[in-house]
Amino acid sequence: MFADLRVHWVILRTCIEERLVYRADFAFSTLVRFLPIVTQIFLWRAIYAGDSSRLMNGYSYGDMVAYYLIAMVGRAFSSMPGLASGIARDVRDGTIKKYLTQPIDMLGYLFWHRVAHKLVYYIVATAPFALVFWLCREYFPGWPDGWTIAAFLVSLILSFLVGFLIECLIGLIAFWFLEVSSLIFIFMMLNYFLSGHMIPLDFFGPTVSGVMRWLPFQYLAYFPAAVMLGKYTHAELARELAIQFAWIVILFALCRLAFARGVRRYSAFGG
Repeated sequence: MFADLRVHWVILRTCIEERLVYRADFAFSTLVRFLPIVTQIFLWRAIYAGDSSRLMNGYSYGDMVAYYLIAMVGRAFSSMPGLASGIARDVRDGTIKKYLTQPIDMLGYLFWHRVAHKLVYYIVATAPFALVFWLCREYFPGWPDGWTIAAFLVSLILSFLVGFLIECLIGLIAFWFLEVSSLIFIFMMLNYFLSGHMIPLDFFGPTVSGVMRWLPFQYLAYFPAAVMLGKYTHAELARELAIQFAWIVILFALCRLAFARGVRRYSAFGG
């Protein structure tokens, strides 16, 4: 057990050092990602025609800005750029065999690699996020109660796990299909809508949004934002967090099953 902990710590430390090698480039690319926030705020201002009292599906202009900013925080935790495509590439070119010949679990290594990436990202992005939230503070109704804040923080951690496991599962499809770039693109487009990253799920109507709320994607962006905006009672928060945790268990089991079945039929070529 302690040997495994040492291995995980070495992987985490090595991945953090790897991220810090090109820290200037990493910091610049992180800051550039904040530019779409400005365009989205102006876009919603144009949609609402500057009328702060107008409601669309229960959201005022201020609510939409607040929702989008909090959803961006959720996406900062749950987004895994390059993870699925990286797994598919390793399977396709044969470099995945390094995980099969060495005493390192591939999914475990990728998990700590993503943890290291997020830790460095948060260090760089905390100040810009704080500045944006401070500039847009007038759009927020105020701090919710302690239980809601605690549920929000837990939902962010769980959203990281949901996002990681979904991306891994998509990448592991490469064991059965030689080229999965089209599938990954379709997944990214669906994820953009189903997670509530583009617009709140409430905009899709009660029937469609009711179906979408049973999928794991809402926990990537919509759910954390809805929690902070007071869309759930305490009882509903406990239920939703339990469902989110259940999805993590299901996705983890599916990833392990897909990896075990995929390795069994895998033939190493190249690299």
